[in-house]
Amino acid sequence: MAQQQALTQREVDTQLTQQGYTDVHDLEFQDGVWTARARSADGERVKLRVDPMTGKAYPNKQISLISEADIRSSLSVQGYTDVHDLDFLHGIWTVRARNTAGVRVSLQIDAQSGRIIGTN
Repeated sequence: MAQQQALTQREVDTQLTQQGYTDVHDLEFQDGVWTARARSADGERVKLRVDPMTGKAYPNKQISLISEADIRSSLSVQGYTDVHDLDFLHGIWTVRARNTAGVRVSLQIDAQSGRIIGTN
């Protein structure tokens, strides 16, 4: 059976970009894993440890794979208006908006998929 090869620096950079990271820098192999600094999709600066075989990133902070702009766009398409007070905390976006009936609502949005997971 062939032994799997570790990802190259270029492959890791590509993997990180595909996972939503931007401004990837200081990418180096250290203590058996790739390490890097980058910006997450929500604009946060994060330090990453990266699995050298799969390229999966492990950020030092909980991050969102979708940006504030992505959320605004998605909610607009779904008929929400007056989207404001977007906050990211503990892996969940909270957003205030008006639903299709014009009623003010508070939404909780999954930071990985963008799916609305709760409404008040």
